[in-house]
Amino acid sequence: MKKIIIIAIFLVVGKITAQQDSTKVYKKRVLETTEVDFLTSYYVQDGTNASVTGGIGNEHLTDFTPTIVVSIPLNADDIITVDAGISTYTSASSSNANPFDGAKSADWVTGSPWVASSGASRQDTWGSASVDYSHSSDSRNTVWNADASFATEYDYYSIGFGGGVTKLFNEKNTTVGVSAKVYLDAWSPVYPTELEAYAENNGNLTDGFFQGVTILDQNGNASGNWRPANGFTPIQDKARNSYSASFSFSQILSKNAQISLFIDVVKQQGWLGNPLQRVYFGNVPNYYIGNSASIPIYTSPNNTDVFQLADDIERLPDSRFKIPIGVRLNYFINETFALRTYYRYYFDDWGVSAHTASMEVSIKISDKFTLYPSFRYYNQTQADYFAPYEQHLSTSTYYTSDYDLSKFSANQYGFGISYTDIFTKLHISKFGLKSIDLKYANYKRNTGFEANIVSFGLKFVLD
Repeated sequence: MKKIIIIAIFLVVGKITAQQDSTKVYKKRVLETTEVDFLTSYYVQDGTNASVTGGIGNEHLTDFTPTIVVSIPLNADDIITVDAGISTYTSASSSNANPFDGAKSADWVTGSPWVASSGASRQDTWGSASVDYSHSSDSRNTVWNADASFATEYDYYSIGFGGGVTKLFNEKNTTVGVSAKVYLDAWSPVYPTELEAYAENNGNLTDGFFQGVTILDQNGNASGNWRPANGFTPIQDKARNSYSASFSFSQILSKNAQISLFIDVVKQQGWLGNPLQRVYFGNVPNYYIGNSASIPIYTSPNNTDVFQLADDIERLPDSRFKIPIGVRLNYFINETFALRTYYRYYFDDWGVSAHTASMEVSIKISDKFTLYPSFRYYNQTQADYFAPYEQHLSTSTYYTSDYDLSKFSANQYGFGISYTDIFTKLHISKFGLKSIDLKYANYKRNTGFEANIVSFGLKFVLD
């Protein structure tokens, strides 16, 4: 009898162990193996409303951005993702923080909002890194994540952290998500050269940067009367903090259609302007450095050798409340075509409201190749604090000539091609090539601003 009991115990334990092993073997992993994405983009823009030079001037900019994203499954349920990248750019606009750098003539210095300076601010590298940890429940109906990030460039740095929870219901046909993020940023302010020199020399126009420099009035006559309109005050609160909460809802409507809704609530506090961006007032005299003969054509690209001294930097409220509300509708038409649509309405307490609508058609031309033509339309109203060059008044509390806050509409046309091989036949060492993506987009505003971007991506999976 004792032997029978012992045998029965072993049979029960063996059955339980087998069930546990079976669970371990057949439990579907959230991510089967390590994935590595190599992404890069090249961006170039041109325009005539540079904010660094008060709403007029050369906006030419180029930017190259390589990025690597590594997703690692820690076990069947947990994934850690590391995202690191740099953005190296050259900017004609930013270079004119000091438009006089390297521009010497018989008058000692010249500059122009239409000519890029050789100053240190002409080029820079922005770097960022983030880490995200996500956990999925055994049922795969609950996913939570936590993340942290860091970014820096020559006049700005940022740290961020956040997290969220996603729940799946109705046999995974319904998804609800909520997340929150906090960014704690700070300026290392870089000011326009003439304003920084004015503050350093306590308003003395015969010392430091101004020593030996002839300041001209509107008529081209030498004058020592220039002063920042309200007396230049460097910023005291160098922080910029952002807090956001996001809510999303997704529903599979049928075997062909899915709809998603989302809303974000964003609150920003601190110094929300850019200390590098000049403002010129229409109710104060103008003063220049450079060739007096070019003053009458100052706002023309033909001006290459005279620069107007700033009246102030842009100043904006120390808080901003923003709400975007959006909807996505994806529809699978047939084995060849799929349609992705998107609409967003945005508004904030600075007077800006905006509409965004986009459409992308996925065209599967073979088992491995897919084409992605796309179109995006955007239009926004003007911020309460925006005015073009020399249309602000010095009696105002807040002012900016940054055309990103102006009224404008824009169209973007894009085209992409994707190669996908689920069997990863091509290999580099132990990594199999899963996909290749190449995209191009052209963006145009009705203000004359235009940009082009080419992006390229490779995805590898570890065998």
